[in-house]
Amino acid sequence: MTWLITGGAGYIGAHVARAMTDAGERVLVLDDLSAGFPARLPADVPLVEGSALDGDLLKRVFAEHAVTGVVHLAARKQVGESVAQPTRYYRENVGGLATLLEAVAEAGIKRFLFSSSAAVYGNPDVDLITEDTPCAPVNPYGETKLTGEWLVRAAGRAHGISTVCLRYFNVAGAAAPELADTGVFNIVPMVFDRLTRDEAPRIFGDDYPTSDGTCIRDYIHVADLAEAHLAAARRLNAEDASGDLTVNIGRGEGVSVRELITVIGEITGDRRPAVVEARRPGDAPRAVASAALAAEALGWTARRGVREMVESAWQGWLLHHGGRSSG
Repeated sequence: MTWLITGGAGYIGAHVARAMTDAGERVLVLDDLSAGFPARLPADVPLVEGSALDGDLLKRVFAEHAVTGVVHLAARKQVGESVAQPTRYYRENVGGLATLLEAVAEAGIKRFLFSSSAAVYGNPDVDLITEDTPCAPVNPYGETKLTGEWLVRAAGRAHGISTVCLRYFNVAGAAAPELADTGVFNIVPMVFDRLTRDEAPRIFGDDYPTSDGTCIRDYIHVADLAEAHLAAARRLNAEDASGDLTVNIGRGEGVSVRELITVIGEITGDRRPAVVEARRPGDAPRAVASAALAAEALGWTARRGVREMVESAWQGWLLHHGGRSSG
């Protein structure tokens, strides 16, 4: 088996590449390096610089490296950017996926693992989000992920490809400091950035119908997420693998924004109170996964908690930013 990981030099992709190689899987990475860094990859993992939109390149890579399975993580993923640039998101996230699936089918590859998102659900009013919760995305990013799932399943049925779609919840942490998230787009690095600018963390709304008035989310350690990919790849490798599977990847536990900021303060030593600002449009009061299907279908359960996520993310922040602002 040889797995091609698209976007494998990115934050999540590099964790997946490391987890799979550590488990003895043969891995190859395709990345355009728009958000990825070659230094994140294990030394024995080949890197091809390029895009999933390049069909000719994909055909050459599949042939030259005898690829037998694909893990597709490459995508644009910033919600605000997707609202401002919807055509770009559809072109890269959906168009790139279509080009990739065409090349996969032509090469006779029969295993495909797709990186999806809890953004496909939108803002459901439920205590736990199951895979049967209706999907109603509220931004172009979520729309492209849901469209991507439809496309993956349709291509799987048409060409006899076994598929798995993993719907990630809120990813944080690092398996090693050098693999940390270097962007300032998710809540943990956003709070780190504020603190290293000598500014207070921000909370967007404290009047939600939750225990402390702030939004509740399901946070998953990126190392657990990488292990979920490995479990899914092994399911696809099984001799009886067939059909499609769509599964949530979360801990099944909710943590409020205020609780998370408290943990960050304890770990960084900066306990300044957060500043409360107006709600952001589209924020759901609660978004917590049911993790039951992941345990049943993949034999996978998250093992790491929020404190470990924050501690590991902070070590990565200090390595990449030296405790200073990224601005």
